[in-house]
Amino acid sequence: MKSIKYKLLALTAAAALAVIPSACGTGQSSAGGSQPSTVLPGSGSTADSAKAFDPYATENSYDIPDSMFEKRDGVNYGTVQKDVTYYSETAGDNKQFNILLPAEYDESKSYPVMYVFHGFGGSHSDQIDTDSYLTLLYGNMLHDGLTVPQIIVNVDMYTDKAADKKSKSEEQLRYIYDKAVDDVANDLMPFVEQHYAVKSGRQNTAVAGMSEGGAKSLCTGFKWLDKFGYIASFAPDTNVIAIGENYMDSFWTVPYFKDGFPKPGKDNTPYYLYMTVGSKDPWNIEGTLFYRDRLNKMGVKNQTDYVEGYEHNYKFWRQCFYNFLTKDFRQG
Repeated sequence: MKSIKYKLLALTAAAALAVIPSACGTGQSSAGGSQPSTVLPGSGSTADSAKAFDPYATENSYDIPDSMFEKRDGVNYGTVQKDVTYYSETAGDNKQFNILLPAEYDESKSYPVMYVFHGFGGSHSDQIDTDSYLTLLYGNMLHDGLTVPQIIVNVDMYTDKAADKKSKSEEQLRYIYDKAVDDVANDLMPFVEQHYAVKSGRQNTAVAGMSEGGAKSLCTGFKWLDKFGYIASFAPDTNVIAIGENYMDSFWTVPYFKDGFPKPGKDNTPYYLYMTVGSKDPWNIEGTLFYRDRLNKMGVKNQTDYVEGYEHNYKFWRQCFYNFLTKDFRQG
């Protein structure tokens, strides 16, 4: 969590809520209006049905019970490898990541990959670790046929020489955090593809993150549209594109993309673009809805939810991961 609260800019909450009505436990999407909830096909779907699957056609759910995030008897939760080391040209030093290999992982097969970005102040063990919420959630969902077999990589976002990170100010850390956008595409992805049974191509690659990690998942997905086909951003910080005239008031709000979102073309439009924010988020409501409106104006399809009752914490993130895992890698 940030130690400072930066200024919220641009949209008013009243105007935003007029566009996306909220409902207790569910988020109303900006993509296609209200849709009946349906049970998604399990991992045994045929190739034809996977190609026909429309991730925008189903509303996301935010009332997933605690039991989905708890360890059960008789469930194979896969294998967590911790602190895997690779050399990052972007950092000029070694970096580490945690990786979750799905149940029944078989090196003779190949799997799509989701790269997960932790929040500011976090680490590459926040989401993927022994008995962490995402490890348990994914294992339960795969066991129940609610998602597809995939590899999940928890990224270390701080991209600099290891010894130098300890002496950085918060402002300096913000910018070495931004360098993960290039590190993931140029250094981490090639390493993962070389050492694990990975399907390559944007149709097999996803990025997801929360808070500052949500901002950088948008930056990564849009900078590298040729590499990432699925993009998820949970309550992203206000530094992806310029929001209002006063975005230079704080280093938190200086935009990564000075000229706005890169526009996808016919061949690199995301298969699924998901953004979401809770009604009790203290920082990022305006920014999330501003990104939605800007993308809508560009004609970039997205599913953006404003969800009643949730704050800026793991209780919201785990609901968001559930939704993304029901939809990633079913389209390509």
